[in-house]
Amino acid sequence: MSRRLRVDWPACRARGLCHELLPEVVDLDEWGYPIVTDAVPDALLADARAAVRACPRLALRIVD
Repeated sequence: MSRRLRVDWPACRARGLCHELLPEVVDLDEWGYPIVTDAVPDALLADARAAVRACPRLALRIVD
């Protein structure tokens, strides 16, 4: 099953915490907004869930 992170753009305020917690999957653009670069591998699913929970604006979620 392929899981991806989805960003709620209106809610995101470019704090970059998701990139700090999950740099293997999330890059930042020139303004600090997240760019999801790949699907979330099973080995990083726990880290992805932590990034979703840690987002101060609740702007991330995991989708199948």
